[in-house]
Amino acid sequence: MSFFGRGTRNQKTLRPKKKTAPSGNKGMQLKRHIDATLGSGNLREAVRLPIGEDLNEWLAVNTVDFFSQVNILYGTLMEFCTPATCPTMSAGPKYEYRWADGVKIKKPLEVSAPKYVDYLMDWIEVQLDDESIFPQQLGAPFPPNFPDVVKTIFKRLFRVYAHIYHSHFQMIVKLKEEAHLNTCFKHFIMFTLVSSWNLIPLTFKA
Repeated sequence: MSFFGRGTRNQKTLRPKKKTAPSGNKGMQLKRHIDATLGSGNLREAVRLPIGEDLNEWLAVNTVDFFSQVNILYGTLMEFCTPATCPTMSAGPKYEYRWADGVKIKKPLEVSAPKYVDYLMDWIEVQLDDESIFPQQLGAPFPPNFPDVVKTIFKRLFRVYAHIYHSHFQMIVKLKEEAHLNTCFKHFIMFTLVSSWNLIPLTFKA
């Protein structure tokens, strides 16, 4: 059974929000902890590793949550982010992002922003559905390079936020999504900057 149910792309969202974990396992307990602390408005508490919990489990659950948040946020902009309006994936003239997955596409490609995001979401979804990377069963081991996998996912999700803020913030304001975007981004950044994790470098070039 797939860890995350697949969906189809439409004009509102790229994919339905994914489940963070099967019902009853450790991941679901951690997800409830995240929801509870976010609901209280305490972002610092929401990003802190709960006492006694496994760091890899915590990273895994949060990775899925942030993927879903970016997925939904970008989905509201899809009709405005097109190959015509955004011919390159960028966050300004000095920050252009090219796509490569190291497997099917090894040489970085210059692609439009919507194509980049499409490649990215498909690529992340493959990682999340691979039980050798994101194990579904309680007690199943994470791979030794799991933190590096998570770092790459976070680095690329950051690029989507960067593009949204640079190219679509006025539309975000028109859609009255500014507060939600800022809260999601603040949560994302606070989580990445927890000192011992170093999930993204402290540079806009991430």
